[in-house]
Amino acid sequence: MNVGIVGLGLIGGSLAKAFCESGQVTVFGLDQDKRVEEFAAMAHAIHGPLTPQNIPSCELILIALYPQATVDFVAQNAALFHKDAVVIDCAGTKRQVCEECFPIAKAHGFTFVGGHPMAGTQFSGFKYSRANLFKGAPMVIVPPVFDDILLLQRIKDLLAPVGFGSFSVTTANEHDRVIAFTSQLAHIVSNAYIKSPTALDHKGFSAGSYRDMTRVAWLAPGMWSELFLANRDHILDELDTLIQNLAEYRDAIANGQEERLYRLLLDGKLRKEETDGK
Repeated sequence: MNVGIVGLGLIGGSLAKAFCESGQVTVFGLDQDKRVEEFAAMAHAIHGPLTPQNIPSCELILIALYPQATVDFVAQNAALFHKDAVVIDCAGTKRQVCEECFPIAKAHGFTFVGGHPMAGTQFSGFKYSRANLFKGAPMVIVPPVFDDILLLQRIKDLLAPVGFGSFSVTTANEHDRVIAFTSQLAHIVSNAYIKSPTALDHKGFSAGSYRDMTRVAWLAPGMWSELFLANRDHILDELDTLIQNLAEYRDAIANGQEERLYRLLLDGKLRKEETDGK
């Protein structure tokens, strides 16, 4: 099987390494930085560059780019994709990508599927990629037809070398609604939290809670700016809820209301237990 991977950063590079390590796949890679392509080849993460000449030979094409760049690549190369090919994107939001790419795929006869591999690190770039990044991780799928069981099985088979632990199927809007809370809000909060002047004095006074809270403050501003704006309605809902909740804690502390503060903290603890299934 031939696999094409577009974008050889953390996500694309890790996918490429996983496929190559399986020994079952020929991997072609494309990156806007040709030096990354060359390094990926030297690192045995790809077998060669993805070109207009070999795109038609790929049964699977994975696009690990920002949302707008994903749409642009699909539009510019739609005529080259094989009619039996499955093209899956890995962008962090799904509505824009799916709304624009589903019609393109239908017009040209290939299959486009929205995807989101749910694993990563606070670092970006090929040098941080690793073959086991997605081992056991969830993979979220947004198919053009929600109940196409045969397509879902084909996707599982195509992605088997990556080692995903589970697959879930959803709509583009539901994906973006949930991801606004589980990922995007966490990055905003972490990035804002570290801006306290006290952060400069943390050494010797910080432990696990500080590390957990600040880990994703180390982000790629360009990518996350595009993702936040593409999902602004759901992000704003989550931010409004968080600000309202924080205001309650602040008010209870400011007014010395110990019983109220206790109840707020207990409610949060119980919600954590509920969401973790304990």
